[in-house]
Amino acid sequence: MRKAAIAVIAAALPMGIMAQGAFDAYTLSQSDLRGTARFMSMAGAFGALGGDLSTLNQNPAGIGVYRSSEVGVTLDIDIERSNVGGQTDSKTHAYCPNVGYVGAINLDSDVMPYFQWGVSYGRIASFDRVYHGGYGSLGTSLSNYVANRAYGTSPDVLGQSTSYNPYDQSGADWLSILGFNSYIINSVGGLSQYNGLYKEGQTTGNAMFDVRQSGHVDEYSINFGGNIMNTVYWGLGFGITDIDLKEESFYDEKLADARIARSEGMGSSIVDGNAYYGLSNYRRVSGTGFNFKVGAIVKPINEFRFGIAVHTPTYYNLTESYDASINYSYGSPSTIPDGTAYSNFAYYDWKLRTPWKLIASMAGVVGGRFIISADYEFAAYDNMRISDYDGNEYKDATAEIKDYFKPTHTIRLGAEYRLTPQWSIRAGFSQSTSAVETAVKDGDIEVYTTGCNPAYTFDTTTRYLTCGLGYRYKGFYADVAYVNKYRKSSYSPFSAYDDLAYSGSADSWVYNPATEFTTSNNNIVLSVGYKF
Repeated sequence: MRKAAIAVIAAALPMGIMAQGAFDAYTLSQSDLRGTARFMSMAGAFGALGGDLSTLNQNPAGIGVYRSSEVGVTLDIDIERSNVGGQTDSKTHAYCPNVGYVGAINLDSDVMPYFQWGVSYGRIASFDRVYHGGYGSLGTSLSNYVANRAYGTSPDVLGQSTSYNPYDQSGADWLSILGFNSYIINSVGGLSQYNGLYKEGQTTGNAMFDVRQSGHVDEYSINFGGNIMNTVYWGLGFGITDIDLKEESFYDEKLADARIARSEGMGSSIVDGNAYYGLSNYRRVSGTGFNFKVGAIVKPINEFRFGIAVHTPTYYNLTESYDASINYSYGSPSTIPDGTAYSNFAYYDWKLRTPWKLIASMAGVVGGRFIISADYEFAAYDNMRISDYDGNEYKDATAEIKDYFKPTHTIRLGAEYRLTPQWSIRAGFSQSTSAVETAVKDGDIEVYTTGCNPAYTFDTTTRYLTCGLGYRYKGFYADVAYVNKYRKSSYSPFSAYDDLAYSGSADSWVYNPATEFTTSNNNIVLSVGYKF
């Protein structure tokens, strides 16, 4: 007999919720354009320039350019706005994205004139985003996707009784268990085959979704560097990262002429009626990681320099907590009372290896007043890996990562012109390719998710436009920047899938109702510091 609600704390990772999936690794591996105002106003194209506190997080060889010590701090006001088909959400955040110190030691040597060391705090990424939208006319239903996901699992396994809890004991898919106990899927004749609520050619309805994310990735860096005959600059960096992501999501459907159960119990007949249900998910991921960076800048002549840097993956130890629920209501002739079904509460540890990166850069200095620079960054998203707490790799997740993701390519361009010895103006541009494979974008491949949240979001376009102003007086400096980040993204409440009820039919492939939306971040950034 089914129960309307259950909330049991799981002491260990249940098999049904498994570990993390490919899209979880993707979300947690993101990075932003963050740093000092000078760095951001030139779109981060500093790989061959150095001499800025942000280079400790980018090309550690940039510390070798310093000939004096420096201390600085940055403040950032971020105004975020999302637009989903005309439905907008906005939020304003304030950050301290960079604090740093560099010490330069004069060695009085012709071969290695200076040795430098530095420490910094930097915000690498912000997860803050809110967006909501809806579908005025559905051509399918999340319940049908769940029915397909439950295919082959016995109703006796998915059902609950007072002495048996499938979340803890069955090893079955958690979303299937939750869907079965909220009646959004129902067994066909008591077999291991299920109907969703949507019947093609008959059922009509609409849906709404709401996603709220918050959190950050912070990095604490320590770097060492130097230069060889004022021609080759080198640097080594070690970073400790702190990550924290909170996500609340909600998806509901209102359906007319749906296939609903007439009554409670596993043997209920199916009748036509109205249905409403809402799926709520909450999760929090937090932990720490570490990485290494190595870089070099070569200045063959004063007017030209080029740089290269390699970032190892960040190796994370993460802890995740998670739960979900479905509230439901069915109209006549169903006699099922309104209610809510709850998943267990999951709490477990796992490991993540993010992409490694390569940055190649070049810059020119004209007349001592004009600087133009360019960076190219390669990030190997197909090289991400997920493992359990003991380091055992999840092979299925590795296969999904290779199917869903590809390397990204980022171009950053920056320019600075010194108007007077005290004042400078700056501008920049950056754009990144998408990490997601075309088959995922087009809905031609099924995307597997873990837990009870079948939704996934990815970026298709990421672009920055930047500008800024700088002031210098003796050792003091103040910089201000304006940064616009534009993202075009895609949200899918559930994946496309091959409907097993029609296996072998030309019409078996069901496409997901993906929705494109945009997010714009407008940042006002102020940095102040002193060189001595």
